[in-house]
Amino acid sequence: MKLTPAHAIMLAAALAVAAPLPALAQSRMSIGIQQEPTSLDPTTDATAAINVMLTQNLYEGLTSVDQAGAVIPQLAESWTISDDSLTYVFTLVEGVTFHDGTPFTAADVVFSFDRARAEDSTNPRRATFNPIESITAIDDFTVEIVLKNPDAFFLFDLAQGPASIISEASVETNGTRPVGTGAFRFEGWTRGDRLRLARNPDHRNADNVAVDLIEFRFISEPAAATAALLAGELDAFPGFPAPELVAQFEADPRFNVMVSSTEGEVILAMNNSRAPFTDISFRRAVSHAIDRDDIIDGAMYGFGIPIGSFYPPHGPAHVDLTDRYPLDHDMARELIAESGFDGRPLVMRLPPFPYATRSGEIIQSQLAAVGLTVQIENVEWGFWLDEVFRNKNYDFTIIAHTSPNDLGNFARGPGYFYGYEDEAFVDLWNAIRTETDDDARLEMLRQAQIHIAEQAVHGFLFQLPAIGIFREGVEGFWPSQPVLQLPLTEVSIN
Repeated sequence: MKLTPAHAIMLAAALAVAAPLPALAQSRMSIGIQQEPTSLDPTTDATAAINVMLTQNLYEGLTSVDQAGAVIPQLAESWTISDDSLTYVFTLVEGVTFHDGTPFTAADVVFSFDRARAEDSTNPRRATFNPIESITAIDDFTVEIVLKNPDAFFLFDLAQGPASIISEASVETNGTRPVGTGAFRFEGWTRGDRLRLARNPDHRNADNVAVDLIEFRFISEPAAATAALLAGELDAFPGFPAPELVAQFEADPRFNVMVSSTEGEVILAMNNSRAPFTDISFRRAVSHAIDRDDIIDGAMYGFGIPIGSFYPPHGPAHVDLTDRYPLDHDMARELIAESGFDGRPLVMRLPPFPYATRSGEIIQSQLAAVGLTVQIENVEWGFWLDEVFRNKNYDFTIIAHTSPNDLGNFARGPGYFYGYEDEAFVDLWNAIRTETDDDARLEMLRQAQIHIAEQAVHGFLFQLPAIGIFREGVEGFWPSQPVLQLPLTEVSIN
């Protein structure tokens, strides 16, 4: 079964209608998660699991988003924008304290954003802060931010993990003992096993939080995830790693299954900074050798939407480019010969996620059919971050990019792990970010998708599905994922 946007919407709606009536609430919830991060600070580390567990739960930003992806207030209770879209004045919520008792004021916003945009910043979304010309605390609860140019994504980006507001008092230890202003506070982290969050009784919305203790269990293996659910050790697994077992859980009255799409584009990334990937003919050859349907069927058991560029199929500017490189072995061999490739074995370093390891084995076979030898190395997440993401020491890798509005990755230059440099795309992305007319921006986003596909920067595979398994009585999880977050303030279990 191929997951289409329409199918996802209908299934989510059906599950919502079938939700059980509330009974006595349970004060503890155990949630499975595939990935354990190496740090707990989203302002210094790009690991997706940090945002899933902590953003909008432990950490908060000036803004947040609702289930539809619309920007809503959070630490900023309101804001005004000047007519030229350059000056933002934020009025902050008063009476907020960090989990260590430190009062939250405008000085924390200035500190957080100045740190994020500093020359030595390690913020994974530093580009969010590049448009800032100045940031000033007008008083303890008013902040003025002046931009160099309009930024259509600015308020939305302030709701993401890398824009979390942190205290200078805890900045050095947030990686292991995070301190935020959210409705949940840090309770403990047993490395290799679990992370615990406790309800923050001092939060302004504490009375609306139904669960006292949230425990995230790190379980990457599909068999172990299944066993933990069936044994009652987990109440929920929002990113369930075993699509082949969905039918089993659908048939089990103890569970509800929720399937939807995500913002995650799964790509066969190619290191554009080293041969043979510096040659567009070789990159196009790889795209002609890939059979997306085979990958989705074999690795994802039919769950997933094929993509031909780097943009979610459910997005308003989506262009279907899946036919740009039809499966054609003869064309692939011809382009490989044209590139002058020397035939060396190519190394595919894969992170420890089932979608990546399963897809990698299939792609290895597909590339062998056109004469390419690919050696697979399955590596731990910390190794992947160091050697692939930071040092660009790879030929191929497979990864899901789960952040929204992330076409800007292709404008990050050769220092980013793609190793891709394209001034024409940089200019296009800058125009997209500064365009305040929605229709004009959507048209430029369509051009951006076409440009990336024409350049065959990567092999574009499929949109990562969100497969959630929930014990009967669990309520409040979002059926969609407009951002890389798992808001827990509304969840409950009966």
